[in-house]
Formats: sequence, structure tokens, C-alpha cells
Amino acid sequence: MDIRPDEVTVLRNGSSQVIAPSTIELGETIQIKPGEKVALDGELLSENASFNTAALTGESKPDTKYKGEAIFAGMINLNTVAEVKVNALFKDSKLSKILEMVQDATARKSQTQLFLSKFAKVYTPIVFFLAVAVCFVPYLFVDDYNFQTWFYRALVFLVISCPCALVVSIPLGYFGGIGLASRNGILFKGGNFLDVMTKINVIVMDKTGTMTKGVFKVQQIVPNNIEEKELVKLTAALEKNSTHPIAKAVTEYAGDITSSVNVEAVEEISGHGLKGKVDGKEMLAGNVKLLKNFNIDYPAEIEKIVDTIVVIAINNQYAGYITIADEIKEDAVQTVKDMHGLNIRTVMLSGDKQSVVDEVAKKVGIDEAFGDLLPEDKVEKVQQLKNEGKHIAFVGDGVNDAPVVALADAGIAMGGLGSDATIETADVVIQNDQPHKIVSAIKIGKITRSIVWQNIIMAMTVKVFVLILGAGGIATLWEAVIADVGLLCWPF
Repeated sequence: MDIRPDEVTVLRNGSSQVIAPSTIELGETIQIKPGEKVALDGELLSENASFNTAALTGESKPDTKYKGEAIFAGMINLNTVAEVKVNALFKDSKLSKILEMVQDATARKSQTQLFLSKFAKVYTPIVFFLAVAVCFVPYLFVDDYNFQTWFYRALVFLVISCPCALVVSIPLGYFGGIGLASRNGILFKGGNFLDVMTKINVIVMDKTGTMTKGVFKVQQIVPNNIEEKELVKLTAALEKNSTHPIAKAVTEYAGDITSSVNVEAVEEISGHGLKGKVDGKEMLAGNVKLLKNFNIDYPAEIEKIVDTIVVIAINNQYAGYITIADEIKEDAVQTVKDMHGLNIRTVMLSGDKQSVVDEVAKKVGIDEAFGDLLPEDKVEKVQQLKNEGKHIAFVGDGVNDAPVVALADAGIAMGGLGSDATIETADVVIQNDQPHKIVSAIKIGKITRSIVWQNIIMAMTVKVFVLILGAGGIATLWEAVIADVGLLCWPF
């Protein structure tokens, strides 16, 4: 599973070496380049660096770490080369503990037994002994008993009772369901999971990457005594001088309207934002702490805003703010509505802060939402629901979701952007990351179950009817063959 790099750069004796993470010792310094995954837990030695922690913690907002702060295996370095002092061995890292939980959860998960295997153990010996009885029992009751006649009837009985229609049609029903799902971008890892999906009455889901896109976008622009376009242009021109993910979201939103803007004397104030001169105007762009440091008044309600916010001041006057948030997927609202239409309860579990989780849950229509959760907290929540007798499907995409995916009755992974650990652990994989496919998976499971039971009922009804005729000498071997093999052409 590609959940950590196979090699890592370690700094030894003034030079760098590329070695396996398992050979690195405590106290050594490793180098993480932009775009690389952190291989081991440690302490940041560089002044600062931004990391994508979504796969590990579920937090959608990129996390800027400063010198001395903890760094965990599985994080992805976003912008500058970072040096990390290792404080946990390969086997003791946070990521390794998550994978151990995956194994524990898998061990507790019962395996679904297919109906056909259970049925065959009972059906086959019964019909064999009944055929023997048809051949020999009449000897005790029939005066003119003829062995050849009753042996023929026993053969007719055996041919009719042959479970070809069941053995072939039932697996074909499941194969058809799996094929229908795959055409709709859903991968079932076994026909038994089609049955499991029909029993689901609670769907628990992650937020980032499942119901949201996991990508920062500008959500709202609120100017104060300035045109909205002008505010965006000036702010984006200043933010162009930063590699922070929030700054990138603003500049991407602005496009090329900043090309003619003159920017100078830019200063990045760590943990606060940017200061600079844009087209001759003194500008500040950052969080509310930045404006407080420069004694600039701003509306008090700004501090109650849930989303990430960039507050702007021009010439020492508050000029407005821009909110930036993870964007909700287009079909998320309809997905939850359709789940409720199937009488399915919805629950959201996330490592993101509670206020953000509550806001997303409110917009989407989810019944319950829990934030600030570590991977082990998610496992505990799901276990509580299972103890209540609920049939649970969990939907997630990050490494942190893998233990819960394994524990749930049906684990569903978002396969397009999801981690390899979650995809390999899951029972069902949504290949195109559309949450509405969860509803489709449930409906396909119900359609498949309906067709399989139609096959079973039809096959058994015809067989019992012709068996009676065969035992009475009315049906011949030809009718027996047609009753058995002919059922394979049954349109279902």
C-alpha cells in the first residue's frame, strides 16, 4: 500500500543519503521535499512549513507547522523543503498504529455466508435419499412392483432435483449485480456485499473528500467601502507573494486581473498574514490577529464566522473579508435526501473542528455530526452504533478512515482520491468519488436480491411440481430435463 514513501532522505555527517525509513534511528534528521510524504513522526527543525494532513486527520485545512511542533508520518509537505528530527521509530509511528487498528477491526468483522452454500449442504443429501426412496420404498407397498419402472422414476426425480438452475442462476444474479454496479462506477468486492447493502439502516460518513471536495475555494467576498472586484484584485496581488494554500485559493479565484498591479515591500508576518504596499496603498491581509496587532478596528461578528477568513485592511482602515472553505460536492444534498427517502439515518464523523462539521452537516441535511475526532474516536462512535444493533455502512477516503471502514458492516471507500489503505480495506469502492453512488449501491443491492429470490422461488416451484409428477410416473425423463435445464433460460 502506498501510504508512506519507500525511501527517505536523511542528513548524516553534513551530507544527504537516501535510505529505507525502517533503518532510520531516533534523533536523526530527515529532509522532506515539497510534494513528498513524511515517512516518520518527528519534530520540525525548519522555521515553518505547510502540510496537507487530510489523509491522516481528516482536517481539510492545510496545517502550517512551526519550529518545534510535532510532524506525523503520512503528512504531505506542500511548499518548502523541511527538516524533521525523528522521535519515533518506523514501527511506532502514528501511521503504523492506524494500520494496526485496521487489522484489529478486520478481525472483528464477521464474514457473510452466501445463501447458496448453506442451501446446498442440506438440499443435495435430501434429494439423493428421496430418489433412493422413490426407487425402493414402493416395493413395500406396491403389489406389482417393477424395479425398472421405479428406477426410471428415481432417475427422473434425480434429474429434476438437480440444482443446476440454482447453482448457475444464483451466482449469475450476483455477477449481474456486480456488473451493473461497475457500469455505474461502483466496485463490489464480492457478491455477499450486495446482500449486506440491503440491510443498511445507518450510513456514517467522513466529511473531507466524501461530502466535500477537499479543495479550498473562495466562498464569499464581503467588501467595506470598496468595490468587490477592486478588493479581490488588491488582495490577490498581495497574496501572490505567499505559497500558503489559502493565498493560492485567493489568487486562483482572481485569475489574471492582478497583472497590472504594482506590489512592493511585502512582509510575511508568521502566523498572522501579509503586509505590503499595493498600488501605493498600505495593505494587510490575514487573520483577525493581524488587524489587532496594528490596532485596526473591525466588526466583532467576523470572529464568529465558521469558515477560514482573510481579513483585509487598506491604509489602516478595515476594507472587508474573504471567506475560504472546502467546497461541498454538487450531489451531496440530493444524496442525503435520497438516503432519508430510504429510511436511512445519516451520521458525519470528522477530524475537522466541530463548528465546520456542524455547518457542513446543516447545509447537506445530515442527522448527526461529530467533529474534533481522532481515528480511534471514529472507531468508538461506530462501535457504539453497532452495539445498538444498527447495520452500518461507513464512507471515507483518508488513511484515518481505514479502521472504521474495516469495522463497519459495509465499508465504502471513495476510490478516485481515496488512500490506498482505505480502498484495500473497503468492501465497496466508489470509483468516481460521487456520494450519490452510495444510494445507487444500495439500490443495486436491493435489485440483485430481488432477482436472486425470484430465481430461487421460480426454480423451486417448478422443480417441486415436476418432482411430484415424476414420482407419480406422469412426467418422463424429457420433462425432467426441460424442467431442470429449461429454467436456466428463465428471463431473470
